[in-house]
Amino acid sequence: MKNGKVYLTLQNGRQFIGKRFGADGDVIGELVFTTGMTGYIETLTDPSYYGQIVTQTFPLIGNYGVTPDGESAKPWVSAYIVREACGSPSNFRCEKTLDAYLTENGIVGVYGIDTRELTKIVRESGVMNASITSKPLKNLNEVKSYSVKYAVDSVTCSEPAYYGNPNGLKVAVWDFGAKDNIIRELVKRGCYCIKVPAGYTAEQILALNPRGLMLTNGPGDPAENIGIIENLKKIAGRLPIFGICLGHQLFALAMGGKTKKMKYGHRGANQPVKNLETGRVYISSQNHGYEVVSSSLAEAGRLSYVNANDNTCEGFDYPQLNAFTVQFHPEACGGPRDASFLFDKFITNIKEGKYNA
Repeated sequence: MKNGKVYLTLQNGRQFIGKRFGADGDVIGELVFTTGMTGYIETLTDPSYYGQIVTQTFPLIGNYGVTPDGESAKPWVSAYIVREACGSPSNFRCEKTLDAYLTENGIVGVYGIDTRELTKIVRESGVMNASITSKPLKNLNEVKSYSVKYAVDSVTCSEPAYYGNPNGLKVAVWDFGAKDNIIRELVKRGCYCIKVPAGYTAEQILALNPRGLMLTNGPGDPAENIGIIENLKKIAGRLPIFGICLGHQLFALAMGGKTKKMKYGHRGANQPVKNLETGRVYISSQNHGYEVVSSSLAEAGRLSYVNANDNTCEGFDYPQLNAFTVQFHPEACGGPRDASFLFDKFITNIKEGKYNA
C-alpha cells in the first residue's frame, strides 16, 4: 500500500492526517459512518452510498480480502476511510486485496486515521461534507457547497434486465439503485424479475403485465425524485407493492407523506426494529440518511415498524392498496437475515391480490 500523506478536511475546518491506499486523486463527498463488522464488500458496492465518503467504525478492514460478494458490478462510494487496512488477507475465497480493488475501480482510500474520533464528531455534529486531498486544504467553500445530486439517475440501470424462470411470477423491479440480493431473494422464491430503469413511467411498467412491483433501495434525497413519485401515484393500488429503503420513502411521498434528513442516519448491521403488531424485535441492516415522518401518513395506512433506539419510522402498511414498505434491508448480506420473511409476505400478497392493471 502507498504511504503518502493525505489530508481529510471536514467542512467545520477539522483536519485529520492519514495515509493513502486505493486510487490517487482528491475527492469531496458527504461523510458518513457505518458500523458493520463484516460485509465491507457489500458496503462498497451498495449504490445507496453514491456521493458519500464512508468511514468504517470497525478498526480492521480487508482481512478477508475481496471476495465475489458484491451487491452490484462496481463500488459506488466516493471514498473509503478505515483505521487499519489489511494488506495480507487470508480467506480461501479471496481474489485480491482491498487496496488493489479500490485502485482498479478508481476509489480513493484513507487509512491510519482515528476513526473512533471521526465517528464521534459525526454523531455529535451530524453528517457533514469532507474532502480528501494530497495537500492541506485552506479554502472550505467548495466542501461546504457540495451536495449529492441526481443520485438515482446516476446509479439506475440503462435498460431492462431479466432474471429467473420466465414461467415464474413476473415481478417488475424498479431500479433506484438496487442491491443484487433483492433480485436473488425474489428469484429464489420463484419470481421472474424484470429490472427496469428509474426513468420508466407508470404506463411502461404496467405494460409489462407484472404480477407485483418491487421498489428498491437507492441513494440521495427521496424528495428530489419528483417524476418517480408522480408515477408511483398512478400505480398505487393497481399492483401488489413491496418497497425497501428508498422505495419505502418514495412510496410514502407518493401517498402524501413527508421525509426529512436525519442527524447522522442509520448505517450498519445492528439496528433493532420493533414490529408494532407483535412486539417482536428484529436486528436489521440499514443504510439511509433520511426518514419518513410517520405522523404525515396517519390517513394513508398504518405504522408497522419503529426503530427501537430512536423510535423513527421503519415500516408502513397500506392495506387498501395491497402495499407495504420497510426502511431496513430484509435481503441484507452478509446479514442479519431476521426479516427475510418479508419476501414471503410479498409473494403471498401477489398470489392473493387483486389486479387493476
